[in-house]
Amino acid sequence: MSFSCDGPLWLLFSAKQDFGRVPDLFEHQKSLILSFQRLLAQRQQHSFGLHGVACVGTEAHLSLCSLEFYRANDTTRCPGGAPAVVSCVPGPLYAASSGQKKQQQAKPQGEARVRLKGGAYPGEGRVEVLKAGTWGTVCDRKWDLQAASVVCRELGFGSAREALSGARMGQGMGAIHLSEVRCSGHEPSLWKCPHKNITAEDCSHVQDAGVRCNLPYTGLETKIRISGGRSRYEGRVEVQIGRPGSLRWGLICGDDWGTLEAMVACRQLGLGYANHGLQETWYWDSGNITEVVMSGVRCIGTELSLDQCAHHGAHIACKRTETRFTAGVICSETASDLLLHSALVQETAYIEDRPLHMLYCAAEENCLARSARSANWPYGHRRLLRFSSQIHNLGRADFRPKAGRHSWVWHECHGHYHSMDIFTHYDILTPNGTKVAEGHKASFCLEDTECQEDVSKRYECANFGEQGITVGCWDLYRHDIDCQWIDITDVKPGNYILQVVINPNFEVAESDFTNNAMKCNCKYDGHRIWVHNCHIGDAFSEEANKRFERYPGQTSNQIV
Repeated sequence: MSFSCDGPLWLLFSAKQDFGRVPDLFEHQKSLILSFQRLLAQRQQHSFGLHGVACVGTEAHLSLCSLEFYRANDTTRCPGGAPAVVSCVPGPLYAASSGQKKQQQAKPQGEARVRLKGGAYPGEGRVEVLKAGTWGTVCDRKWDLQAASVVCRELGFGSAREALSGARMGQGMGAIHLSEVRCSGHEPSLWKCPHKNITAEDCSHVQDAGVRCNLPYTGLETKIRISGGRSRYEGRVEVQIGRPGSLRWGLICGDDWGTLEAMVACRQLGLGYANHGLQETWYWDSGNITEVVMSGVRCIGTELSLDQCAHHGAHIACKRTETRFTAGVICSETASDLLLHSALVQETAYIEDRPLHMLYCAAEENCLARSARSANWPYGHRRLLRFSSQIHNLGRADFRPKAGRHSWVWHECHGHYHSMDIFTHYDILTPNGTKVAEGHKASFCLEDTECQEDVSKRYECANFGEQGITVGCWDLYRHDIDCQWIDITDVKPGNYILQVVINPNFEVAESDFTNNAMKCNCKYDGHRIWVHNCHIGDAFSEEANKRFERYPGQTSNQIV
């Protein structure tokens, strides 16, 4: 691209354009071009600084183009010309957030796709690419701003602001698909750039590449603020409502306010992730703001602002109306990211018929099916699907229980403390999603079982020690531990899905919740069980469900 002072005129949008209204403006752009051109030429006096700007089109920013500056003593600048202006098209993220239909975006040929994971803000994260139906990362060897800009543009953002190396957006897990990516910058997709297909010995996940993209100004951060906290990262949430001329600030009802809502608030504030979403904020001074102006806020967690979340609108319905019961947040620049080692589940799964007289403690902790309550204790047995689970923290912050040690619950029977009500859900589902059996794992001993070579253990449960999982470490629940099972005594033979979900209630913030679920095909013949085709990440997506094998008659499975 090149232009000069008297070059072609493009429709002008301010650099601070509100992208929520862009689609509406585009409908009128043709009729506006000529009238806007006349206004620029007739009514405004411009001071020009550049002419002869010549870009190849692959530059990360305008300053890298060939530029000619006007000299200070120039008396005539751009005679007969007009200022160069541009028209920007919103990417998918901003087009979708406007409430308009998503614009059809050109997709790379075949199955090649790209996504960002682990970023605190839109347009940043670890680069992951899809190959043969499996997501994998990109090695940071020769990773530069040109390649990063190709990723950003492919995703509908601007050029890249930073090309990140050394797993600065957290480590991925599984395959590393690309290495030594060399882009010129004009490629429509990262897959079109020359690259090297690597083996496991060539690169490790400590070298995962990431990006930070240039983003349009939306002004969303001006509609929210926090106050009363001890630092700029915490406080009571206040939002601005009304129309120009009658704008006012108000509070958010704390009912149902949780981690996902707090994640959106912290992102909108530009403060990263949410450590906590608080429903009571009596310990923070509210100042002069006492009116509750928003209630019923329920977020998916990916929204750009609280306005995009479901809420009651102008009608405020709050169970507890006092100021002390309004929403608050504690934000953080980093977050943990838990991931289950799915292959270990598949390798260790087996059936055990365990006598009832050995299950008193498990029954006390509600680790058996309901029918166990009416069993002829201590005679008989329960059939258990057992397996080991190894949970890694691949994020950028330690995973710590939400509750402090003062509120942990001591369980005398097993002799340990519970630091979270539910740490993991285990379910047996029919192929159509009906639950036929379930289990759960309270984090009675959340600790660093093992770590990577360069990481030291920090958490140990013994002697009422601190609980958590350090970045680069993992917690192992062996198959022979009490409650590390699903009671399948009442399940008929058939074909099922084994589903494991970590941190199911979002009690603790993570940089990525989409990789917290694992699904496996599960075939049970009444005597033995086969667990296979386990996969992790986006396990609830339609794309993932297509990967499951189907068997004749499997949808007719029923509970006895």
